[in-house]
Amino acid sequence: MSQQTTHTAEDDPRNDDLLIWVDGALVPKEDAKVSVYDSGFMLGDGMWEGMRLYDGEWAFFDEHMDRLFNSLKAVSLDPGLGPEDIRGILDQTATANGMTSDAHCRLMITRGRKSKPFQHPKLSQWGPTIVAIVEHSKPVSGLQSKGIRLATVPQVRGLPTSQDPKLNSHSKLNCVIACLQAEEAGADEALMLDPHGFVNTTNACNFFIVRRGALWTSTGDYCMNGVTRQNVIDLARADGIPVFEKNYSLYEAYGADEAFLTGTFGAQTPVAEIDGKPIGEGDRPVMARIQALYKDAIAKNVAAQKAARSG
Repeated sequence: MSQQTTHTAEDDPRNDDLLIWVDGALVPKEDAKVSVYDSGFMLGDGMWEGMRLYDGEWAFFDEHMDRLFNSLKAVSLDPGLGPEDIRGILDQTATANGMTSDAHCRLMITRGRKSKPFQHPKLSQWGPTIVAIVEHSKPVSGLQSKGIRLATVPQVRGLPTSQDPKLNSHSKLNCVIACLQAEEAGADEALMLDPHGFVNTTNACNFFIVRRGALWTSTGDYCMNGVTRQNVIDLARADGIPVFEKNYSLYEAYGADEAFLTGTFGAQTPVAEIDGKPIGEGDRPVMARIQALYKDAIAKNVAAQKAARSG
């Protein structure tokens, strides 16, 4: 079985000639560069957000900005911009590339270029580096029926006192290690446990199971506070689907009726197996119900943004 991940996208040749926002200018993809002294390159000292473009609007933009600016504040990184400035950068980049839908942005803000190749943040003396990559991007076809294969791995998401997993930081080495461990186990992605051995998240997405018609996910104490994750929880509860944010073990995960991942790019992606064990019988009625609710929520969010901007 060939490997596909939750971020596998359809090939799109238009991405060969992108214009990318780098520190106040749109530059051709081959010229989009930052300094080797940049704190993001040198130390992973920066924050990022992933957003999707639907009908000219960035879905759940306010929620993404809340998370981004909370993270920047937590590490004392002042971008010198507000949310509306960020929206302007994203809109300008998307327009320059002829995009209105089926596009994904990775916005990156680092502490900027350093005067010396050392750790101390005061060595970043020229202000933040801001980059926006917006690509034509659609999840690969067939993944919804095939599903993702997960393997549990030794690498865990750690305690907030080491590096808080709620920070969407450039420092992703623990997730990269987890992904490598999953590949070595013959899986597509890693299912990571929390420091106490309970099921937590994957190396790239939040994780849900369905048992007896109810939705289970981790407490959220040791995982990224995903925008899509929270939307799924809120939408399910509003529609009468029981939701439990709780500690649970691999025992419950292996015996789940359904399992799926959530993230901005793939929205909801089914899980076919965990550690070689098939999940459920292959039908996924609860996930399908949530997908319909989420699609409707996106449409309402986009319509509300359009109305607010035109008013």
